[in-house]
Amino acid sequence: MKSKELAYVAMFATLTAIGAFITIPLPMVPLTLQTFFVMLSGLMLGARLGALSQLFYLGMGAIGLPVFASGTSGLGVIAGPTGGFLIGFVVGSYLIGLATEGSTNPKRDGIAIAAGTAVIYVCGMAQLMNFTGMSIVAAAEVAILPFLPGDALKAILAISVNQKVRRANVLHI
Repeated sequence: MKSKELAYVAMFATLTAIGAFITIPLPMVPLTLQTFFVMLSGLMLGARLGALSQLFYLGMGAIGLPVFASGTSGLGVIAGPTGGFLIGFVVGSYLIGLATEGSTNPKRDGIAIAAGTAVIYVCGMAQLMNFTGMSIVAAAEVAILPFLPGDALKAILAISVNQKVRRANVLHI
């Protein structure tokens, strides 16, 4: 891996961590800006580096840095009720990057973000259901429905930022 790629991976891991500190507490699953940076990591870095940035983010939290929502950390958070969302960040970023590499089409980017976000929701819901015994409907009411409007706005913003960065030609991978 080139040093420039490593710097971008570290930057997006750090941005995701910063996004975790911007939190609106909700029952069970907090609302954060993490998904915005997950979306951007896939769009801007592509599948491999985007996923690596999210793995690096998980690694920072796993070793005890307080980078998860509400300043939490540790393997217990990743293995806990909301850890599926964190795991979903890796897969979601990869999927977004895979579907958009080389794309300059905002509609394609939007579809990729919707698919990547759906993967995050499914991973998060599955782990939440496993820990709480919730039904799929109850888990969707807690883990998806409250986040749809915000994630739609984050997607629009991520696409806009990505387009501006591409036009400015400042990200060289």
